[in-house]
Amino acid sequence: MRTTRALLLAATAGLAGGVAIAWFTRPAPPAAGAEALTADIGDHRPGFRHAGIDGRIWQASDFDGRWLMINFWATWCAPCVREMPLLQQVDDATGEALAIIGIAIDEPGEVRGFVERLGVRYPILIGTSDVRETRNRYGNPEGLLPYTVLVDRDGTIRWRHLGELDRSEIDQALAEAGFGDRSPRP
Repeated sequence: MRTTRALLLAATAGLAGGVAIAWFTRPAPPAAGAEALTADIGDHRPGFRHAGIDGRIWQASDFDGRWLMINFWATWCAPCVREMPLLQQVDDATGEALAIIGIAIDEPGEVRGFVERLGVRYPILIGTSDVRETRNRYGNPEGLLPYTVLVDRDGTIRWRHLGELDRSEIDQALAEAGFGDRSPRP
């Protein structure tokens, strides 16, 4: 009887401790008027602020008025590495009409030489926990890579893709989103 009572007391104390830890370490709720935690297609793009490998600080607002393709990647992600030359080709083909940026979830020392070896010239932003937060807010809280998002010139998320891209998928996404339509904005 004494052993049963001790086990019951220990289990109750453990449960209470677990509840207390969960309560005190839970994330704070978003402030009134704050951006949604995870944006979806049709939502306005979340803001971000990250350092580039060139030392420049980049913000989402730097791309206001332009189409933007954001590719979340890491040096250790084989599909990410395979699609980077393709993204460079798309960047070369679309010129100023479409900004492509890579956001690396990695350590800075790994990324600079890696990008140079691949011949990537579009902007590469870098970070760890801050980039994970941005990736989550752009609709990928699971954290799988590669992950690509297309934002139109008005800042609306038009397309998201989880996994390695091929050229036909990019071309189809751009066409379906209306990229290249030069009609005036309302």
